Amino acid sequence: MQVTTNAEKVIEKTKLHKFHWMLLFWGALLMLFDGFDLTIYGAVVPTLMEEWGISAVQAGRYGSYALFGMMFGALIFGTLADKLGRKRIIMICVFIFSLFMLLAGLSPSPEMFGLFRFITGLGLGGMMPNVIGLISEYSPEGMRSRMIATIMVGYSIGGVIAAFLSMILISNFGWESVFFFGAIPLLFLPFLAKALPDSVGTLVNKNDRKGIQKILVKANPTYTPSENEAFVLNKPKETSSPVKNLFTEKRGFLTVMIWLTYFMSLLMIYGLNTWLPKFMTEAGFPLGSSLSFLLALNVGATIGAILMGWVADRWGVGKSLILFFVIATISITSLGFASNMILLYVMVAIAGAATVGTQNLTHSYTSQFYPITIRSTALGWALAVGRIGGILGPTIGGILLASNLTLQLNFFIFAIPGIFAALAVYLANRQGRKVITNERELEKVAN
Repeated sequence: MQVTTNAEKVIEKTKLHKFHWMLLFWGALLMLFDGFDLTIYGAVVPTLMEEWGISAVQAGRYGSYALFGMMFGALIFGTLADKLGRKRIIMICVFIFSLFMLLAGLSPSPEMFGLFRFITGLGLGGMMPNVIGLISEYSPEGMRSRMIATIMVGYSIGGVIAAFLSMILISNFGWESVFFFGAIPLLFLPFLAKALPDSVGTLVNKNDRKGIQKILVKANPTYTPSENEAFVLNKPKETSSPVKNLFTEKRGFLTVMIWLTYFMSLLMIYGLNTWLPKFMTEAGFPLGSSLSFLLALNVGATIGAILMGWVADRWGVGKSLILFFVIATISITSLGFASNMILLYVMVAIAGAATVGTQNLTHSYTSQFYPITIRSTALGWALAVGRIGGILGPTIGGILLASNLTLQLNFFIFAIPGIFAALAVYLANRQGRKVITNERELEKVAN
């Protein structure tokens, strides 16, 4: 007699153990290099402008090339993963971004640098939604926000490492040296092939019974395989177009609001990380001191990533996001008015926590509204649309710098998106409750 097992329920009904810690380790390590890339261009841009004689507007454009790549990478690889499997796509993306980080450090011209940065972005843009999707898929019940927040600590630490290494390496070995660090994940590929599981959702769609059982035994030690076992997911099978499913079953308005949240959030993040050192040098601080502000921004992001995941699991991720985006608006605006150095560092750290730390929460926030079969697609498209905001961030910063506006006005302009992001989350919360209610009703019908 055939036994039907809900694979997602088996994964959810367990506690953290060795399997989850292994996923968290590799997830955090890969996110570290994504965070490293976020910060590294802002650290080297003053040196590149001087060495290559490029203007602020040109520097902003080159800074956007990697973000164009991330946008396309998220669209392409996020959607492909729901068909081909997350493990395979993650490894392809790691190979791409690591190789072209190395080549970026060997660039003979700004044009080649821009090309290599674009291809680096393809890999990074495809990796992030799939790593987040994999962690979300294997999270025990009630632990999703904390697990995603945990790997995103690696993202924030990557920013800290980028700022710290830049302070040490650029003056001694040139700007190229910091890009070589980004090629290290090439060495991880054999270990990733052995350690990472594939998506159980992909295996269910392929009817790979033995593969599913092998993963479920690792994911939940209390699970016992059966010879006559058929596997299902929490929801009936979706239609053949994962992108179309983002707009079905009352998810259309929710999807648009989530996209708007990502857009505004990444505009703030990439604008600040790209131009904070240059803004500070223009305000009269030496380069070393300006890079220390970048370090403070990412230290704040690291602390924020830890604290905000804890707060979100207790208070609710939607309400938490609204509060943190408001704090981001206030803290970024204050950077143009603070004169005391200690206060300035504190406000920069708070801005880092309330931008990068808050963005980390949006991933777990998004994951809760989409079934496992389209989760990578949902995250990939949200990140892709968000990258448009990320592209505008460096570009807007370059235009502001070329316009010779006051420091206060520059920071105020970068703070405004926080209000729009908070409003988008508020509206998404309202629609999200309807989506979850609708899915529960459909699940009852299916069962």
